[in-house]
Amino acid sequence: MNDSVLILSIASAIVASTPILFAALGEIITNRSGVMNLGIEGMMLVGAVIGFWAGNTTGSLMVAIIVGGFGGVALALVHAVLAVTLRVDQTVSGLSLVIVGSGFSSFIGTSGEPSLLSARNGVEVTPLFPSALRDLPAVGPILFGHDLIVYLGVVAVITATYVLNRTSVGLALRAVGEDPASADAAGISVTKMRYLATAIGGFGAGAGGAYLTVAIVGTWQNGLTAGIGWIAVALVILAGWRPWLALIGAFAFGGLNGLGFTLQLAQVNVPSDFLKMMPFIAAYLVVILVSASPNRARRLAAPAALAQPYSREAR
Repeated sequence: MNDSVLILSIASAIVASTPILFAALGEIITNRSGVMNLGIEGMMLVGAVIGFWAGNTTGSLMVAIIVGGFGGVALALVHAVLAVTLRVDQTVSGLSLVIVGSGFSSFIGTSGEPSLLSARNGVEVTPLFPSALRDLPAVGPILFGHDLIVYLGVVAVITATYVLNRTSVGLALRAVGEDPASADAAGISVTKMRYLATAIGGFGAGAGGAYLTVAIVGTWQNGLTAGIGWIAVALVILAGWRPWLALIGAFAFGGLNGLGFTLQLAQVNVPSDFLKMMPFIAAYLVVILVSASPNRARRLAAPAALAQPYSREAR
């Protein structure tokens, strides 16, 4: 039973959803502060190349994820300086970071002898739970057959939901994203909150990129994210800036990304380029469906001050 196409496909979708989930969670927190970051793709690429290097150097999955996450933070702080301090147009800043991240990751990946392009994956990714649980019929591979990072993704969703909705920090973050002038008048530092949220978003993107290259792809390739960062941006909107909905959406997109694996198991031949289009086609269709219903659109409304720079002097 555990070797059936359905079971293997669900387990594969859960793994494939993990990098999307981390990136989307980080973007939700960033957006909730009023900062729009379209540079996720570039941050994921930087996190991927640095995480792959760290994993090969240390052999540790956790070190690879942490180092990759901080690679994303470094690029996110550039966005924070431009968007928050200098009040540059956030769309332009985010898109420029995609170009910078793509070029920088390609440079790092091809530098040195031997380059990371020819390096083998030095990280052994092992399941967290013992084989007795992994071998349980049906639920074993689905619930207990994954590594630690997959479960940390679920923990991150629960933590983000709790912090955003049940803590003073979450309330301050949402206040900054909805009405920064009122938050500032209440004694909340808009600049600090936006810097912190942007850095957290960068860590999520970088960690997602590192997990993609170390645990899923297993090699470094130029541009290996292949648009996953843009899927994460779309997922944030489709989830209505809610972490638990992002978890469901990430699993759905993970299933679409792993569709090639499923069809291969089922011995169905479909052009690979068509399969790569499927997550983006699905995102377009969902956006159309949401936009067609005013009630749904209102429920999924963005933070009121999203992408709006704030200056105390302009109050």
